[in-house]
Amino acid sequence: LDRVSGQATIKDLRYTVPSGTMIGDFPYPWFALGQARAFNIGWQTNYYYGTSVINTQFDHQKAVYNQNYANDYFNHNNYAIIPYTIYQSNYGSAGNSSYFQFFYQRLDSVVNYGKGQINIVTIGGSHIQADIFTGRMRKRFQSLNGGQNAGRGYVFPYRFAHTNTPYGYYFRYTGSWESCRNVEKNKICNLGMGGIMAITKDSISSVTLLFEPENDIKYDFNRIKIYHLCDSLAYDIRIDSSLIDSMIEVPENDYTEIFLTRYVDSIEISFIKTDSLQTGFELYGMNLETGDPGIIYHNIGINGAATSSFLRCNRMEQQLETIHPDLVIFGLGINDAYGRRFSQTTYEHNYDSLVAIIRMANPNAAIIFTTNNDSYLYRRYVNRNGIKVQESMVKLAKTNDAAVWDMFEIMGGLNSIVYWNKTGLAKRDKIHFTRPGYILLGDLFFDAIMQSFGDYLQNGDIIIKNDKNVELTKH
Repeated sequence: LDRVSGQATIKDLRYTVPSGTMIGDFPYPWFALGQARAFNIGWQTNYYYGTSVINTQFDHQKAVYNQNYANDYFNHNNYAIIPYTIYQSNYGSAGNSSYFQFFYQRLDSVVNYGKGQINIVTIGGSHIQADIFTGRMRKRFQSLNGGQNAGRGYVFPYRFAHTNTPYGYYFRYTGSWESCRNVEKNKICNLGMGGIMAITKDSISSVTLLFEPENDIKYDFNRIKIYHLCDSLAYDIRIDSSLIDSMIEVPENDYTEIFLTRYVDSIEISFIKTDSLQTGFELYGMNLETGDPGIIYHNIGINGAATSSFLRCNRMEQQLETIHPDLVIFGLGINDAYGRRFSQTTYEHNYDSLVAIIRMANPNAAIIFTTNNDSYLYRRYVNRNGIKVQESMVKLAKTNDAAVWDMFEIMGGLNSIVYWNKTGLAKRDKIHFTRPGYILLGDLFFDAIMQSFGDYLQNGDIIIKNDKNVELTKH
């Protein structure tokens, strides 16, 4: 997209048209969107792949095969994607939102001019804790224009709580630790933005962070924020002295920040009792950062979490301030709506309270609500609360000047989870997705955001657009 003339060109785009996929007069390369890279030629001519560009400028006979990039992505060709319903824009409620104008301004500055950092935070339940869906989003954002990796973002040693660690990293630890999560109503504890904490009273304990070798993106870092209870009773933090450039403690925001002398991809952190008055160490998580321009994508998810769960996080606001999120994506609702006593009024009130926390942390944060996926109750009954959540989120988007990505409608609406299960994209519990299913959803969501971003670049505004529902049939 030429920023002066407004003309768009598609370059180096490989696509494969699934059978039966048609929109308008030409085959619509639905998953070409998932396989097209946002290219940069110098810093003046930029190419984007949003459908707002492709639909008007795409010449499929001149498309160029890009083997290396295509192989980097999930093979969607096992499924035929058939658009069958045109649904009002997911971004309709954010048509003139100053929040999204500000976010896309900053995204433009980062992606096209290499200036600054963008922080994106997704908050949810088990869909988010697993980090397959959000991991896909992270990879897509950080692959824009050849690379926008500014750091891995929020991490936590979930093994302390005997629960699954998000994909891509793991912790080893020593000492005895007790944990508390925001879904454990029988426990009283301090909780930060991650919705989880761990405490040790052993005089010497440690955690060691390591990354899985299978990561496509290398997440080395040269600064780390350790979120913890900062008071005179807390144990001392120790790391290899040769790695420390400087260390500062910020008690009002619950963290100690360590600036490192070099980039590292693993680190051991010890918590040591050095005074008889010290009683323990209360850990809320860590943020892995760099000083590089780019995008940091934080996944914050707790299995089983509902909106009320994150309202229990009494230290959420002050910790979110340290991230200063530019975009917050809310994916809470599947656990709120699991049962026959779902209250839309309570649900909306809880979300209004969460939005208030976000806007206190960053008054300019853009917000996207994602509706529930279609699901079943107890594996036997269609969960009609998905429709109620959909209604509530549209209402919430309007009252909070936010946007909605309507996963429920995009899946096919009520009872569509059956078809996703039959095609191998959803699990037998008819709530969760398989890895290919999460990757597919990540691609669709990312493409929706890029459509809106493309509109902003082309028109200087966020345009109300139609969105496409898809039906999945396996070859």
